[in-house]
Amino acid sequence: MKSETGTGTRTRPEEPGKEVRRLDRVIIRFAGDSGDGMQLTGDRFTSETASFGNDLSTLPNFPAEIRAPVGTLPGVSSFQLHFADHDILTPGDAPDVLVAMNPAALRANIGDVPPGGEVIVNTDEFAKRAMAKVGYAVSPLKDGSLEGYRVHPVPLTTLTIEALKEFGLSRKEAERSKNMFALGLLSWMYHRPTEGTEAFLRRKFAKSPQIAEANVAAFRAGWNFGETTEDFAVSYEVAPAAKAFPAGTYRNISGNLALSYGLIAAARQADLPLYLGSYPITPASDILHELARHKNFGVRTFQAEDEIAGIGAALGAAFGGSLAVTTTSGPGVALKSETIGLAVSLELPLLIVDIQRGGPSTGLPTKTEQADLLQAMYGRNGEAPVPVVAPATPADCFDAAIEAARIALAYRTPVFLLSDGYLANGSEPWRIPDTDDLPDLRVQFATGPNHTLADGSEVFWPYKRDPQTLARPWAVPGTPGLEHRIGGIEKQDGTGNISYDPANHDFMVRTRQAKIDGIQVPDIEVDDPDRASTLVLGWGSTYGPITAAVRRLRRAGHPIAQAHLRHLNPFPRNLGEVLKRYDRTVVPEMNLGQLTTLIRARYLVDARSYNQVNGMPFKAEQLASALRGRYVT
Repeated sequence: MKSETGTGTRTRPEEPGKEVRRLDRVIIRFAGDSGDGMQLTGDRFTSETASFGNDLSTLPNFPAEIRAPVGTLPGVSSFQLHFADHDILTPGDAPDVLVAMNPAALRANIGDVPPGGEVIVNTDEFAKRAMAKVGYAVSPLKDGSLEGYRVHPVPLTTLTIEALKEFGLSRKEAERSKNMFALGLLSWMYHRPTEGTEAFLRRKFAKSPQIAEANVAAFRAGWNFGETTEDFAVSYEVAPAAKAFPAGTYRNISGNLALSYGLIAAARQADLPLYLGSYPITPASDILHELARHKNFGVRTFQAEDEIAGIGAALGAAFGGSLAVTTTSGPGVALKSETIGLAVSLELPLLIVDIQRGGPSTGLPTKTEQADLLQAMYGRNGEAPVPVVAPATPADCFDAAIEAARIALAYRTPVFLLSDGYLANGSEPWRIPDTDDLPDLRVQFATGPNHTLADGSEVFWPYKRDPQTLARPWAVPGTPGLEHRIGGIEKQDGTGNISYDPANHDFMVRTRQAKIDGIQVPDIEVDDPDRASTLVLGWGSTYGPITAAVRRLRRAGHPIAQAHLRHLNPFPRNLGEVLKRYDRTVVPEMNLGQLTTLIRARYLVDARSYNQVNGMPFKAEQLASALRGRYVT
């Protein structure tokens, strides 16, 4: 698909000779050294794009090192933004525009830019030493290797320093604002609003007004450079995506922020305090940071000394009557496994939020993967079944958090919420819901005896179950007459007393499994307008790339069906019947086939895997090509 539609051009009256070209969508990638502020630059461009009304999707990409060596390939940080005048689903396959702040950024990213793409290069950084660090013997700006691109050589550093002369800053201090110069230039090129960025800079540097005004000046200088230079003869318009969104109030939101808000909303809907017991770990730490800001909503956050202490505190809070949460990534889940098993035995509501990243072990801390599914399903000793819920998009993290809380509270069980680094750090427009539309999650705590003995006396049995949900009563400590045992040793059915009886253990194991199997989840919906013979089944963050690929195939005349799982344990009740309708089922996953393994074992269908484990999300064209070549005609 081409980004430029060529639907018309016009000339702005104030800029004779400056052509304005209208596009339907654009993909921009900012790339530079870890210290160049690319994430901030991309975030500000995204915020202004969201306020303008475009649909958008982002992909931040940065190294795991706190500060990789300056000017090296491992130290390159980038931020990709796809925005459009219509509904879009992914950050885009390849950037139409690359902003390269140094030779390393150019070398690391130029291979992704299609022929004819625009490349804006900070020429000030192309010194011999800097180029030698990344293997350039001769400047790529002079050797003809960039002839297939529309290259704009811009001395960003020099121009920034010149623009900030009046502020009396050192050269090093002035250089730090070159990302704002680049942001101003791109804002001019794509007609982005500017007021929000200027206000943001003044807030961010409120304690250093001189630095704030210097950054504003650099931003304006970049905008003015675009207006006056002859090298940029064309600017571009991407109209708001007015038809892509239902009426409502929208904001741009990342997956971790949406998940945080979902947890707060769930606690409010349940009329319970929210307790987070957590240990910082990439890419989940932002949830801890965000929830710590909301004490006004009854949120308590505890940054523990390790993963085990974090979940232990959370489970204690669940016993005390809170909506309890622990956040982590794959390595932390491994450490929390014994306490998750304890939560299964105690049958208490607890949310385990796993923001998946590349593994094994420490693996790729800042890259994405979907390889914790089997760990969430089976990563505990004994038969310890746990429900698993997975959001599909950054904004969907809000609804998935509420759904996970619903299951945990209604069925008295720990629940896994499987997001990943792509969703956590990516962003998209989110329609702010009306609180009246959110589900009622209120629960009834036990208040008195619930069982009558043979002699007529009334007692409290902590493991007497609701006949519909099989959930046991939730008794808040300190309630008179409701004293009962807790612990990891097997309980006697009903009384909760310690029991080593084989028949009782068999009954309790099967009952805990039956409780999970009986959880009410919606049927899976299938998008199949053409009665296809091939079904593409996904889960989690593969939703965007799969849907974009399916759209491309259908436009090319290939019938293909799509379905996406939110609930991975238990599966929707109609999933088996859906799978049997199709000759072929293909499961794209960012792992080596974990959902495929579960599907094949459970439903005895010949599901086929399409896998990727390179730390990056699927590209839509990559998926479309793979499906076209192997599974559809």
